[in-house]
Amino acid sequence: MLDVLGDWRRTNFCGELRAADADREVVLMGWVHRRRDHGQLIFIDLRDRSGISQVVFHGDRAPEAHKKAEGLRGEYVVAVRGRVVPREKPNPQIPTGEVEVLATELRLLNTAQPVPFQVEDEVTASEETRLRFRYIDLRRPKLQRNLALRHKVVFEMRRALDEMGFYEIETPVLARPTPEGARDFLVPSRVHHGQFYALPQSPQIFKQILMISGLERYFQIARCFRDEDLRADRQLEFTQLDLEMSFPVQDLIFETIERVLERVWKALGLPISVPFRRMEYRDALERYGSDKPDLRFGMELQNATPFFETARETLKLQGSVRAVVAPGAASFSRKQIDEIVELAKSHGAAGVYTVKVTAEGASSSIEKTIGAEGLGAMVKSLGAKAGDLIVAVSAREERKDYDPALLIAGQLRLALADRLKLIPQGRWEFTWLTGFPLFEWSETEKRWVSAQHPFTGIIEEDLGKLESEPWAVRSKGYDLVLNGVELGSGSIRIHQQEVQARLFRMLGLSDEQARHRFGFFLDALTYGTPPHGGIALGLDRMVALLAGEKSIREVIAFPKTTAAQDLMADAPSTVDPEQIDDLGLRIKES
Repeated sequence: MLDVLGDWRRTNFCGELRAADADREVVLMGWVHRRRDHGQLIFIDLRDRSGISQVVFHGDRAPEAHKKAEGLRGEYVVAVRGRVVPREKPNPQIPTGEVEVLATELRLLNTAQPVPFQVEDEVTASEETRLRFRYIDLRRPKLQRNLALRHKVVFEMRRALDEMGFYEIETPVLARPTPEGARDFLVPSRVHHGQFYALPQSPQIFKQILMISGLERYFQIARCFRDEDLRADRQLEFTQLDLEMSFPVQDLIFETIERVLERVWKALGLPISVPFRRMEYRDALERYGSDKPDLRFGMELQNATPFFETARETLKLQGSVRAVVAPGAASFSRKQIDEIVELAKSHGAAGVYTVKVTAEGASSSIEKTIGAEGLGAMVKSLGAKAGDLIVAVSAREERKDYDPALLIAGQLRLALADRLKLIPQGRWEFTWLTGFPLFEWSETEKRWVSAQHPFTGIIEEDLGKLESEPWAVRSKGYDLVLNGVELGSGSIRIHQQEVQARLFRMLGLSDEQARHRFGFFLDALTYGTPPHGGIALGLDRMVALLAGEKSIREVIAFPKTTAAQDLMADAPSTVDPEQIDDLGLRIKES
């Protein structure tokens, strides 16, 4: 028979007890983590979100409590009253290991059926099983630590922004569908049949409206929704720190974010250096082959094109040849090198050329094509030393907007550093990237599209190229990158209506289409819009990095699977025909 909690009040969390608490009377509450029956002595590990305390039931001293403890099983919910005493055999593996609680009373508050997997940091259960029984999974100390970390991050962000004069303002969740970016989640209106709201992909337009409204400094821990394919770092619904400022220069936004993140990292005992380093987009591509470079290690890319000029026709080269020097990789086996070659080809390489550098000299099949002298000159120019491996790549095509060979070499840089264990852990390398192209070419649509969103400001000196050389136009956008992961993206916005109208036309929107989609916003721009700008940081990604997790699902309480399902709540699901009828909809058979 179950007991009631009654007037009992918890005096301590299980993980709080220490040697200084000896002889204190305490009341603990939690879940039975483990039970060991030694006859007259029954030991249980009692667990709550703070940790574990050992509780002892003594048959002679507290026979009634001991009798009840005989029926305890894993994950039963109990309350225990007792006295803290030193343990005869301390357990240095847990913070409470110097003491235990000698129980005098036990209240059984609830039972539990056998759980599908153990409540431990490491489990063998599949992710599908874990997500189906998420309420059990969330009891695991690892996930509880992750969610506590997430709380701490958000708490410190709010404190820092409040001190800098920002207002936390909520923007609508039911909004107008947007024509750009990922697919919207549509919400049919019951009152207005045939019309739809959309869940926001971001608060972008609303936060710009707040700047037009004179609020000047806004932030929000914003929930955003995108109906797109999922990956380890993506969910249908996600959370971001969203902020906007009036009358900013780019440096002011950078300094604001640096102060926020310095505050967060310091609160977690992880000091970082500010200001963060800065890098131009094209410089990042040239040196690291990526617009989100991991700067925790070197191995910068190098231009090997001059050494292949005499063999351009023979090798049917398109564009440049980019190389990376991998220190100590000359010892790679033939199989390992073949794996690197196949990786390069999977990223679009037309040619992959490897050179082993030893004390005896350089050896490579490319020597037949560029000659021994050319090979030696390349090795010397690239700074390769004995024991190093050079991997050079060419692409299948040339492009105006970027050099594909750089991106391929950038992927090889990361793969080689990972194989050689050159990426230091526990190091935080933040970088601001600026000077992004305003447009990118869409192969599917055969037109120039926004590289960011269509409200991103334009570098003034590039405005004259907007219609004639769109690939050469730079935006006032910027990204914040941490350890090779894009943490956030933002920009100084367009605040003049005529510039916004030109950009819409460049994107293929007629004045009529632009007014249909953004009419209220275009009208607002005519009522004294101040210069403004902002940024959004991915909270899920940030916490995953801080927690050392590869997937953001490990730092979200109730994530979706890669098949876009909530296995625990069985969503999405069908609804009653009456609800469909109320909305004026009809389900089309697939």
